[in-house]
Amino acid sequence: MLETSILDQVREIFRQLESRYTFHITCRPADEQARELTDFLNDVASCSDKLSCQLTETDEPRLEFTLLKEGKETGIKFRAIPGGHEFSSLLLAVLNADEKGKNLPDEGIARRIKALKTPIHLQTYVSLTCTNCPDIVQALNIVALLNPGITHDTIDGAVFQEEANALKIQAVPSVYANGKLLHVGRGSLGELLQKLEDTFGSSPQEDAAPVLREFDTLVLGGGPAGASAAIYSARKGLRVAIIAEKIGGQVKETVGIENLISVPQTTGAQLADALRSHIGHYPVEIFENRKIEKAELQGKEKKIFTGGGETFAAPSVIIATGASWRKLNVEGEAEYIGRGVAFCPHCDGPFYQGKHVAVIGGGNSGIEAAIDLAGICNQVTVFEFADTLKADQVLQEKAKSLPNVEIFTSSQTTRIIGNGEKVTGIRIKDRITGEERDCPLDGIFVQIGLAANSAPFRDALETTPAGEIKTDAFCRTALPGVYAAGDVSDVPYKQIVIAMGEGAKAALSAFDDRIRGIA
Repeated sequence: MLETSILDQVREIFRQLESRYTFHITCRPADEQARELTDFLNDVASCSDKLSCQLTETDEPRLEFTLLKEGKETGIKFRAIPGGHEFSSLLLAVLNADEKGKNLPDEGIARRIKALKTPIHLQTYVSLTCTNCPDIVQALNIVALLNPGITHDTIDGAVFQEEANALKIQAVPSVYANGKLLHVGRGSLGELLQKLEDTFGSSPQEDAAPVLREFDTLVLGGGPAGASAAIYSARKGLRVAIIAEKIGGQVKETVGIENLISVPQTTGAQLADALRSHIGHYPVEIFENRKIEKAELQGKEKKIFTGGGETFAAPSVIIATGASWRKLNVEGEAEYIGRGVAFCPHCDGPFYQGKHVAVIGGGNSGIEAAIDLAGICNQVTVFEFADTLKADQVLQEKAKSLPNVEIFTSSQTTRIIGNGEKVTGIRIKDRITGEERDCPLDGIFVQIGLAANSAPFRDALETTPAGEIKTDAFCRTALPGVYAAGDVSDVPYKQIVIAMGEGAKAALSAFDDRIRGIA
């Protein structure tokens, strides 16, 4: 089933496995996909003498396998044939169980995972074409590996369609914890861990004493600006730490990138990997999956507080926390996220095949989404708040040429309408006439840009009405020793190449101030 070139790569990946692993398959042989699953896993198992398959036949309609380590359950189960984007999740499940995975969390995060109150049974419904699903699957597999009271099932919604329909799943990934919806859409290990802590609580740990970590420079954020700031700071011989939810930041969720000068074409995932690789060439300490809860920026020594009792201190702080997808913040939106309200047309578009959807936003992302969805949906209606579209002209012309795309400007979304289970429509206000109307439809894709991630710093720093941190031409804020760069700042034009330059500028400004004794 798997190509020879892929098998060769898998052999190399598994070459240093130490423990023995078994794919314990349970299936009904008469089912169409049973042979496909067993052939697939036998191919993978053939790549190492540390891997084997065990088959249990059943008369029940089951298609699944669990990962065993030295004959014992790891807590990881796939109710899927993990090809497509989930193939990496299967490989990492084995590597992480063998403690050789590159995405294993550091001691601080591992301690929080082990402290979760159990039992917890996690189920993640995925699509093999979803680019965001593997991040969730891999994060929760790690959670299951580190805490023996937690199990995690990865479920292909296309294979178990009746089950997904019964749960009224309209977006992936959808995560359930002990039968209740926990999370929908893109996310990180840190975000998921926070939700698990909030839902189930944590047990006191013997080694849970507060931890203080001291550095010369703290870089907050791991996107293009943060990576650039960390590299430039480290090249000055400083002790540097990155505190971030994930390396790559918002870039990781971008499908295609064609305007990073000297790199004609790449993807967000590839660029995020390249940023991590470049950072790795310097003695930069990375503290990933952290959420900044509080910041003390006054005085000579700045302090940053994250979950799990960690405090980071340094005389210089570079804020590069980027931006997040902006929400409509109207009645019904929060209630129907994952049940008709979506943010990723690439991942969730297939759920609306042959249906009528709306795209909110007439910028590049909105019009690109409309064009993509037009190939899947029966009808696509674009609503733009402004009087004109903001997308590039070539995109506007393409969208207007499509027979199943209609575009309305001067249109304000005032409410998401649903029947308690899913979205049934949207309420739109004409900004010129003031007239409101309800438009029946099946789904809504919100594409209205980004909001600066500046909340922890707004009490100490001056921000614009949009929440962007105000800086001078050198990325300095109003507080000595505090700098801001990239999308979280008020620098015009939110572009990757600009964020990289601003990160470098902030690092150079911070070093200049340091040697002059200003900060």
